[in-house]
Amino acid sequence: MDRLLEFAGNHLFLVSLFFALLILLIWNLSGGVIWGVQQVEPSDLTRLINRDRAVVLDVRPAEEYQGGHILNAINIPDAELAERQKELEKARGKPLVAYCNNGGISRNTARRLKALGFENVQCLNGGLAAWRSAGLPVSRENG
Repeated sequence: MDRLLEFAGNHLFLVSLFFALLILLIWNLSGGVIWGVQQVEPSDLTRLINRDRAVVLDVRPAEEYQGGHILNAINIPDAELAERQKELEKARGKPLVAYCNNGGISRNTARRLKALGFENVQCLNGGLAAWRSAGLPVSRENG
């Protein structure tokens, strides 16, 4: 134990860096609990779509949506959510899964959807990048 304290005293930068990374890791892993939004993995999303008829919401700008999206995803950019929320009324009783490029924006959108009264709102963990990394298909057709 004395050697550990001596190491920490001699390598304060490394120890500080270790604890900073540890805090960031915990924050990342518990982000769903903190933000109140459940995260789903790409493979789980395919099950939700097939079994529970989940509605998939692409919150990226229209130009990015046209460049490739999850099949049958509804495109409502995050900035337009307030004006276009009526388009999601059919999803009230179904799972609603939001995604963006990497998952950051969709987490915020999902929180806002929960505040608007949508109960079963989730996020695609890692966004479209994770979907593509999992080798799942991307469509260029308007859904």
